[in-house]
Amino acid sequence: MDLPTVHVIGSYLSPYVRKVLVCLALKRVPYTIDPIVPFFADERFAGLSPLRRVPVLVDGEFALADSTVICEYLDERYLEPPLLPAGPAARARARWFEEYADSKLGEAFIWHLFNQLTIRRFVWGEPPDEAVLQHAREVEIPQALDYLEGQLPAEGWLFGALGRADVAIAAFFRNAGWGRWRTDPARWPRTAAYVDRALALPAFEALRGFEELSARTPIARHRDALREAGAPVSATSVGTTTPRRGLMSL
Repeated sequence: MDLPTVHVIGSYLSPYVRKVLVCLALKRVPYTIDPIVPFFADERFAGLSPLRRVPVLVDGEFALADSTVICEYLDERYLEPPLLPAGPAARARARWFEEYADSKLGEAFIWHLFNQLTIRRFVWGEPPDEAVLQHAREVEIPQALDYLEGQLPAEGWLFGALGRADVAIAAFFRNAGWGRWRTDPARWPRTAAYVDRALALPAFEALRGFEELSARTPIARHRDALREAGAPVSATSVGTTTPRRGLMSL
């Protein structure tokens, strides 16, 4: 049976969008995407995402913001394959790892590394805050990876089968690479191997070309360049040509 196409709003460069796109791929749900950088979004977007954050999922007349809430919805709407383990304790722990990724890795890798090197420079024309970068590289990221190193499996995935917790963690390391961070396999061997396994999966690998194209293309040309490259770009957009400051919204 053919599944209906859902619509995703958000840039291929966002790890939160990446998490949703990988989950859609694992569940084989077709989608279109409006690949906006959220700073370039109109008031229709604010109506869909009051915090002005991506991703947004539109499924028919239903719209939903926040990557974790979206993935919960997808797991209940499209049952196979399940992306949470069986049993209340394992499911709660999987949700914890997803929250750890979204919060701790998001703060370190996105707001204090990628945002400083990319968003500040290419959206606002501002130089990075070197003190913030240094603290991220020397304190925040090592602390986050020290924790993961003690939690991640030497082989396979956190709960046996690949799940949302694995997707959520791995999603941030693509941005880490663009922020010139390399996970030292001598210091964090489990983490480095785990991330390599995850990012090599077809669901992640299928996004790589669109992500790299977005990273090297001026924001104003994202839609056209991605469409030409074969991305499932939507016919309409809530994007604008002028950035606006507001709530943190990557």
